[in-house]
Amino acid sequence: MQRRAYAPVAALAAAVLSAGLAGCGGGGGAGGKGIDAKAGQSGSSVPAGPPGKYHSLPEPCGYVSPGTLRRMLPGAGEGDEEEAKRLLKGQAAITYDTDRRVGCRWKLETPAGTRHLTVDFERVVSYQPGMSDEARAKQLYERQAVAANIPNAKPSAGASSPNAKPSGSASPGASAGAQKDAGPAPQLGDASAAPSAPTSAPASPSADPRLAPRVLDDLGDDAFVNDRVTATGTGVHRDVTVVFRSSNVLVTIAYDQWTTDKQHVPSSQDLQGKAQGLARELDAGHFGN
Repeated sequence: MQRRAYAPVAALAAAVLSAGLAGCGGGGGAGGKGIDAKAGQSGSSVPAGPPGKYHSLPEPCGYVSPGTLRRMLPGAGEGDEEEAKRLLKGQAAITYDTDRRVGCRWKLETPAGTRHLTVDFERVVSYQPGMSDEARAKQLYERQAVAANIPNAKPSAGASSPNAKPSGSASPGASAGAQKDAGPAPQLGDASAAPSAPTSAPASPSADPRLAPRVLDDLGDDAFVNDRVTATGTGVHRDVTVVFRSSNVLVTIAYDQWTTDKQHVPSSQDLQGKAQGLARELDAGHFGN
């Protein structure tokens, strides 16, 4: 993809970041024909790990089918086709290297409440000598699963919990390498429109144990689903997140529903089912490569 989007207030920072990314490794290029520039650390005899399966990412807003969006955003533009097109078009995330990270966000507001859907693709490139892109992606996935307290999420030797205290100070080179591996984070232009984080009640998962946060065995190479519901003075909010890894790409789907009717808590089965259905659709499309 050739599109580049920059926040006007951060033009100088974006230019500096883009220059830094260009210096530390090239993107995959259009059509997945490029090769990421990487090598072993200076003075090391260990060669760079093998590249990952994916060398580019899809255009995120157009990668989700209209039929799926209509199911996940029920009533979008009902009776008004132009409004429906606007809602289903989505809003692309602002990223500084669309070969490494892309995302899109949709929002539906109704008198009864609000739904948000966000899809994020991250193509991992390892700059650690001897570690493949896929191994690094698996390591990052496992860290997310542990951070989300997913039952039976067992990290490998290199994937420690973010809350664990390090035995010593990390070297500046190691920190920089980790940041390059992860790629620049997307920024959602209208994130302020999302409901603010509630503080009046702690979040809790689904009451049905079959719908509790868990590892998913039938999606990608690794996957988990997280489910949290929060009650506040103004309503009830349920957040469902599906994260899966396919080779060296991490995909995160965040789907939530906010309602002002406290007597009707958003359904875990509904939100989880639709989020997992979308995840399988994205995985089956092989990211446009």
